[in-house]
Amino acid sequence: MEKFADEALIEVSSGRGGNGCVAFRREKYVPKGGPSGGDGGRGGDVVFVIRRNLRTLSHLRHKKHFKAENGHDGEGRERYGKNGGDVIIPLPPGSVLREADSGALIRDFGRDEASFVFLKGGSGGWGNVRFKSSVNQAPRKALPGKDGENRLVRVELQIMADIGFVGFPNAGKSSLLERFTNARPKIAPYPFTTKIPNLGVLNIASSRTDEGGDIILADIPGLIEGASQGAGLGIRFLKHISRTRALLFLIDLSSDNYLSAFDSLLKELSSFSAELAARKRVIVGTKLDLEGTEERLAELEALYPGEVVLGISVFSGAGLAELASRITLLASVSGENTGEGGCTGESGE
Repeated sequence: MEKFADEALIEVSSGRGGNGCVAFRREKYVPKGGPSGGDGGRGGDVVFVIRRNLRTLSHLRHKKHFKAENGHDGEGRERYGKNGGDVIIPLPPGSVLREADSGALIRDFGRDEASFVFLKGGSGGWGNVRFKSSVNQAPRKALPGKDGENRLVRVELQIMADIGFVGFPNAGKSSLLERFTNARPKIAPYPFTTKIPNLGVLNIASSRTDEGGDIILADIPGLIEGASQGAGLGIRFLKHISRTRALLFLIDLSSDNYLSAFDSLLKELSSFSAELAARKRVIVGTKLDLEGTEERLAELEALYPGEVVLGISVFSGAGLAELASRITLLASVSGENTGEGGCTGESGE
């Protein structure tokens, strides 16, 4: 994730069809044979495919133009030209294709991970054998192949995760991700340590349930006041939790704003997406091992009687088992809702 890239602008082109051929049979005992020009091959397509081993769009950073192979020209002896090869563009799960100019949605791979033929190659031109008739037995006409298509598209990545972490900088999101999963995000005792989204896998078996499978957790850079208007790094990455089934709001119980933090975070989230702000959620008070935080947790619970409020300490392990069980429940419940040998004759249009 060092070279994280979540947007790319690329140009894609399908292949041009091969030209039809004008040719005639010229054999030992057939000196003036009929037409034998074959059709041109079809141009290659532009195809997007999902590859689960990809996590970012960094492979699109340097290669900006993807072009399919042109179809080959037809040949004599009624030999058809070879079809052009397709250009295959791999994308990570959760990718979105948009028109570069208008931003109009072309394809959302969050819902459909099947391969997608975006641009069809041009069809091959007809050879002169196609124009033979009773009144024209020696046509000297063939058609050129049709041009392929060319488009400029924007590729965006919206990470596929089950549970998203939301919080102010230094609230303990990365520490929790590291404790629950095999992810190794950068952790330090100062704000804005996380500068890119981090993913981790919580094995459900480790949370003492009987169900199988994994839960994907996503940690994004911390939000700050005014994030919905573009302040800070967090707003840029909010789209990466837009597909999550539920959210954990992490509140630093050692911070002076522990009682107002949830409302501030919810306000920023609502400004970005009302739908996202309405997701299932749990308020998680962190750093419960520090002095005075247990009393602050009780105040937080009293302030939000309609919310699920849990306290944890990554350092001591307090509350982690209960939180893991709650995450499992959120993921499962929310998931329910939601011529000869060549062409040397004449050609024409």
